[in-house]
Amino acid sequence: MKTIAITGASGFVGSSLTKFFSNLGYKITPLSREILNNKSNLEEVLNSSDIVINLAGANIINRWSESYKRLLYSSRIDTTSKIVDAINHIQNKPKLLISTSAVGIYDNRTIYDENGNFANDFLSNLCQDWEKKALEAKNGITKVSIFRFGIVLGRDGGALQKMLTPFKLGLGGTIGNGNQAFSFIHISDLLNAYKFVIENSYEDIFNLTAPKPTTNKDLTLALGKTLKRPTILPVPEFVLKLIFSEGARVLTDGQSVIPKKLLDLGFEFKFRTIEETIENLCN
Repeated sequence: MKTIAITGASGFVGSSLTKFFSNLGYKITPLSREILNNKSNLEEVLNSSDIVINLAGANIINRWSESYKRLLYSSRIDTTSKIVDAINHIQNKPKLLISTSAVGIYDNRTIYDENGNFANDFLSNLCQDWEKKALEAKNGITKVSIFRFGIVLGRDGGALQKMLTPFKLGLGGTIGNGNQAFSFIHISDLLNAYKFVIENSYEDIFNLTAPKPTTNKDLTLALGKTLKRPTILPVPEFVLKLIFSEGARVLTDGQSVIPKKLLDLGFEFKFRTIEETIENLCN
């Protein structure tokens, strides 16, 4: 039985991965804060793990005060640093580390694959530092893959759960003019992408997004159509900026991204469009 150690195991993606891989016969070891903060305990767990999945990080959708930006940074970089140091110190190294990043690493000028141009802002710089730290675990035994997440959509949590209430009440609408890009992935495709990379022991940087990126406007239309509710009340950008300050950019300034490397390797997405995704999750 192969063992997977997971940071952020209690979150939406982490709990979904735990259930998914447990059903496939893997042993799952959550890397709790207590384990991460105890060097010897962390090394002991990783010494008996075949794969490490690193999901740790404070919620990006929040008001970005200076103190919260420090938390966003430290919750990702410090945790990853502890994992990398432990991997490089132990004798029985895991075969694969899959660390997380985000499509927010790119600028929003055009559609990008994994070779797209990086932005020069807080979120992109955070992702770049996060990836560099994870790649330090490459040691000839441990392979390192980076998963750049789009917005993960699922029934049981994440962004969609927060969107549904206003839409069901008929209060849903676009954010601003709705033209900003929205790169997303169905939770089922994300789980199968982990399985695909783990079973084939691939080492690379992968965009975890559906093959057809969309816009906030098309997301809104898909939700309205599936839920049979009006979508006529746009949310002004200035309101989001009042609530989230700089963090509003996550909602108002999206990236358009395609998963070229997964597609080139033959990975098959079950949910390729926003319409297919919303229809599956909201019916």
